[in-house]
Amino acid sequence: MSSIIQLLPDHVANQIAAGEVVQRPASVVKELLENAVDAKATDIKLIIKDAGKSLVQVIDNGVGMNITDARMCFERHATSKIRQAEDLFSLHTKGFRGEALASIAAIAHVEMKTRQDQEELGTHIIIEGSKFVSQEPSVLPKGTSFSVKNLFFNIPARRNFLKSETVEFRHIVDEFQRVVLAHPNIHFTFYHNGSEMFNLPQSNLRQRIVTIFAGKTNEKLVPCNEETDILKVTGFVGKPEYAKKSRSEQFFFVNNRFIKSGYLHHAVMAAYEGILPVGAQPSYFLYLDVPPNTIDINIHPTKTEIKFDDEQALYAILRSTIKHSLGQFNVVPALDFDRDSNLDTPYDYKDKEASTPTIQVDRSYNPFSNDKPNKTYTPPYYPKKEGSWESLYIGTNQTSEIEIDATSIVNFENDEEITASLFDENNEEKQGNRTYQVHRKYIVNPIKSGMLIVNQHRAHQRILYEQFLTNMTVHQASSQQLLFPINLYFSKDELELIEELKQSLVNTGFVFEENTQEYIVLSGLPANVSEKEASLVLEHLISDLQDGIPENSFSQNDTIARSMAKSLAIKTGAFLTEKEQENLVNGLFACKEPTTTPFQKPTFITMRVEDIDRKFTL
Repeated sequence: MSSIIQLLPDHVANQIAAGEVVQRPASVVKELLENAVDAKATDIKLIIKDAGKSLVQVIDNGVGMNITDARMCFERHATSKIRQAEDLFSLHTKGFRGEALASIAAIAHVEMKTRQDQEELGTHIIIEGSKFVSQEPSVLPKGTSFSVKNLFFNIPARRNFLKSETVEFRHIVDEFQRVVLAHPNIHFTFYHNGSEMFNLPQSNLRQRIVTIFAGKTNEKLVPCNEETDILKVTGFVGKPEYAKKSRSEQFFFVNNRFIKSGYLHHAVMAAYEGILPVGAQPSYFLYLDVPPNTIDINIHPTKTEIKFDDEQALYAILRSTIKHSLGQFNVVPALDFDRDSNLDTPYDYKDKEASTPTIQVDRSYNPFSNDKPNKTYTPPYYPKKEGSWESLYIGTNQTSEIEIDATSIVNFENDEEITASLFDENNEEKQGNRTYQVHRKYIVNPIKSGMLIVNQHRAHQRILYEQFLTNMTVHQASSQQLLFPINLYFSKDELELIEELKQSLVNTGFVFEENTQEYIVLSGLPANVSEKEASLVLEHLISDLQDGIPENSFSQNDTIARSMAKSLAIKTGAFLTEKEQENLVNGLFACKEPTTTPFQKPTFITMRVEDIDRKFTL
């Protein structure tokens, strides 16, 4: 019987490995940028075309490679970073496994140009799908240039799984930001389809953060600094009043390597406990320096997850450091923030002692005595004036007795008219139409078969959703003009997202006056959006579109309508008057789909009288 287990060819093995390392164009950007950083470059350029599907090019002025290294770097597990297994626990570089370039070369057309400083000529190599096409000496500048073209050209199925250019570009921007935030001492330039997206000169950490995220970033940063034997923490956290719904401005770096850690994120949230609104996410840019032998980086193909030796100690140090920073810069309110200054001791009395009050006692009083004090009531005296109200009663009967005719006493048992007024036929209908608010969350309305229980938040979501969707469809949204235009600050990628959605937002009632590279100016808002809610609505919309903007216009309108309805719907705990309750219930049942919210959750339930009776028979 012939053997059925065989060794895979190198090109097949490389394509399989590429599935772990290269998931999308952003993965190529990450690997090439990290290689440029490891090459000790001080100037790095990133050039992208068609969101990386056509071209990803990284040019650096690093140390470069000689002819042998230039050829060897495309072999699997060829690396200059480690020589033995113990080296994995003393790493100070980004890449170390030697898989990235081999995986990229297996699924794309790769062109590499490199030259070392002491060499006169460099090396020019072209590879297509793991096959060497050419290698020749060339006159090149110092450093290395990698060009990756036609990604996944030989794996059409994987290329078809790529998202739209907007989504893929956002992933590239995310990877770019993670690298540039870790290395503010390097000059980075980013071009997309010939347009300059970022130009980040060498600077300190605070300037790098402000340059990337623009807006009012500088105002919301609070520095964090702490150094212990096992951990050194530096960086910045955001003030609570600038918290967002999205987690787009949350970065952890361990030994200048970006990581994701739910455990450390929980430590940050614990430090903000009690000073953040429900659902809000703080901004933080935290850099942790730990001994390399206390962490294990090699537990994930993308190296974004790290195993720590003593996670509990790191948790406690990080939490206390952030709390200390927030308190040191008066971000956390003091314990006596509710103190009334009117109760303070006046300055003139601060050295005086309090006087003891005296009590006067009637020593002759006997509670058991039968003698009662003879007290007579003396009416108050009002001087008479001419033309006063007493002149109105001159000539009337002055007798103090009142004569009552017995025949005028009504017999309530036989009086049908009064009995009918107490139990009016219309009174029962009026009571049946009344609504009641329960725990400021539900609206209860009696109906013929029993009672209706409406969730006020979900019902308002459905009403607003259909209103917004109708306005965007027929282009008849009403706007309220602002007396003074408002400026709303966002980061560059968020401003680009708003620009793409501008027409749909205009159809909902937003009026844009101008857009700059740091903020937008609004001169009008939808009729049911206040000035305070405008920024919150757009932040929620950006958060809901993190995974990309839908391609067709109907899906865009639907996404915007759902996001705005969720943001503007009355919340649980809001008090509603009886008229508001009735309007909410009537508005709900005037909708096309009153039974569910835009997120397919029930808006109301009904309880029959039989169901209530059954509860009492148990």
